[in-house]
Amino acid sequence: MSSSGSRTRAVSSELTRLIRRLRDVYGAPSLPPASDPYHLLLLEQVSYLADDVTQLAAYRMLERDVGTRPDQILSASTAVLRKVTRAGGGIAFAERAERLREVAARVSDHWNGDLGKVLRLTLPQASRELMKFPKIGLPGAERILLLAGAYPVLALDSNALRVLLRLGYGKEFPSYPKTYGLVQQEAERDLARTIPARRTASLLLQRHGKTICRRATPRCLECPLQPACPYGGGTRRSL
Repeated sequence: MSSSGSRTRAVSSELTRLIRRLRDVYGAPSLPPASDPYHLLLLEQVSYLADDVTQLAAYRMLERDVGTRPDQILSASTAVLRKVTRAGGGIAFAERAERLREVAARVSDHWNGDLGKVLRLTLPQASRELMKFPKIGLPGAERILLLAGAYPVLALDSNALRVLLRLGYGKEFPSYPKTYGLVQQEAERDLARTIPARRTASLLLQRHGKTICRRATPRCLECPLQPACPYGGGTRRSL
């Protein structure tokens, strides 16, 4: 047995074990109400800094009052679109209503109404295409591709990224993309390279960051990841 093989097994069990603890606490993560890139983009736009319940309610309102086909969104009134995005959170609701139009227009004009074609591209190519949509950076693009079940990439929102940083993965740099890339790289080495494993990890880390490992007021005494977390007084993971 090679030393590299031994290290791979030892390392891969660490984060997997922590994710299992989160699953014991939160249960199996719920998947979003959409599983294709276009509808996941709409889901991103209907809400902002909202909880899952609010986001889902806004998305269902879009389905009911407008419809989700590009032509339905493009023909909807501004007032109706703003009603949807306001339900998803009052911050920048007018801008988000316009972004719904932008998403629909781009899918109609550049993808002939079928953004599913993006899943035929390589991960870097697909990410670049999704980043052409409003307010979608690399983390958002990778999240859409992971949730669509297309690529086993560990997509991290800001909450999930914060949890992994506090657990000792990567290092925080002034550059967010650099921080994201290093944390993702180190964490991916600790997880099975499968879509289910990385999707579960992404969603559970996100939920943990929203509820307990919060940015300003983390509830470290309640954290199920102690004593593995150096931020909360535990032992730093060895690389």
